[in-house]
Amino acid sequence: MKLPSKSIPLKCSKRIALFFLIVVLLAACDEKNTYVEPPPPKVTVAEALQQDVIDYLEFTGNTRAYEEVEIRARVSGFLQSMHFTPGTRVDMGDPLFVIDPREYQAEFNAAQAALNAAKAMQHRARIEYDRAKRVFDKGAGRETDVVKWRGELDVAQASIERAKAKVERASLDLSYTRVAAPISGRVSRNFVDVGNLVGEGEPTLLTTVTRYDPMYVYFNLNENDLLRVMKMYRKRVKEKGYDPDKVSDSEAEIPLYLGLANEEGYPHEGIADFAESGVDPATGTMELRGVFPNPDTPTVLLPGLFARLRMPIEKRENALLVSERAIGADQGGRYLLTVNSENVVEKRPIRIGQLVDGLRVIETGLKAGELVVVNGVQRARPGAKVDPERTEMKSLMVSVLQDASGQGGQSSPPAGGSAKPETADTASPQGFDGAAGQTEVGAAATGEAKSD
Repeated sequence: MKLPSKSIPLKCSKRIALFFLIVVLLAACDEKNTYVEPPPPKVTVAEALQQDVIDYLEFTGNTRAYEEVEIRARVSGFLQSMHFTPGTRVDMGDPLFVIDPREYQAEFNAAQAALNAAKAMQHRARIEYDRAKRVFDKGAGRETDVVKWRGELDVAQASIERAKAKVERASLDLSYTRVAAPISGRVSRNFVDVGNLVGEGEPTLLTTVTRYDPMYVYFNLNENDLLRVMKMYRKRVKEKGYDPDKVSDSEAEIPLYLGLANEEGYPHEGIADFAESGVDPATGTMELRGVFPNPDTPTVLLPGLFARLRMPIEKRENALLVSERAIGADQGGRYLLTVNSENVVEKRPIRIGQLVDGLRVIETGLKAGELVVVNGVQRARPGAKVDPERTEMKSLMVSVLQDASGQGGQSSPPAGGSAKPETADTASPQGFDGAAGQTEVGAAATGEAKSD
């Protein structure tokens, strides 16, 4: 009879436990699963820097000597001696070679003797003519004698002129045996050794003399760039007030800057001094020439070097500049991300210009005063909100210059450029729209993602 009395509390406890379980489940069902929006990502923004910039045209060209003379044998003979050290400087008039002069000295002596004989014949003819004339005037002589000696006198005078010409020719040939430098400059090696026969059948090349100071640079302009240069040229001609048909193009004093492949920026300054008469229809370009001082010893500019050139075209006021790290690229082209007054990101297609002190000029697509995302571009999405933190664009310019100067001594610059920002200016503006430009932006984006 005790067993039933003990089973009643056990059943009650199970019912109580089940009741509490149902209550807990019902309470849990009453709670709602609501979405909590994450905070907007933090980005750094800055207003585009406004400053005056100078638009440049950039080209490539090749240096060429201001003067270069081939020294050739003008008479035939055996090379007797050489009077210079190859690769050194010579001045105008310095002796270079001597060709055996004995044959030409003999010819000169013979010509001189023939001249003296002609003068003697003239003297005799004049005496005979004067005597015949006096006798004829007294009526004791014949007129035929006068005419005869008058003719002999004229023939003798002509013989003298012919003999003088032979003497002059012999003197020239004799002078050609002593080969002198026609200009001042650097003399090349001797192409013919002493003792060889030269000038037989053709003028043998003996050596060359090259003048390095100043130095010419030849380059080509496409039609669009040419039209801009012509506009600037007309403006300068009008300002200076001279006749371009009578005065050299150098009077316009159009500045030109040059940099070699291993140099930073454009350290050499010169002027454009010549342009061809028209555009080559085969290439659509016109050849121009610049001239650059080259007084250093040893010389810095040599003929035949590849040269990067930059020509200032016009000054533009209040241009907008942004950091290159802010510029993105996709299939639609270059773009910037801006933040409006509601902290919403907007995408702006842009067209970029030249690089100035580490900042890129924005030609179109951006207005003054707009906030540009300069750090955190990977976290910003068009149409989404962000948490902007403002900075100054100038501070980014300073950091870029410091980074560039630090890298300059650590790694060699790429071909045609340099690690410093000034050298980034050497790239052609069209190049930033191609593969090279996309690679540069991609590298900047990768570095930014790592820093984030």
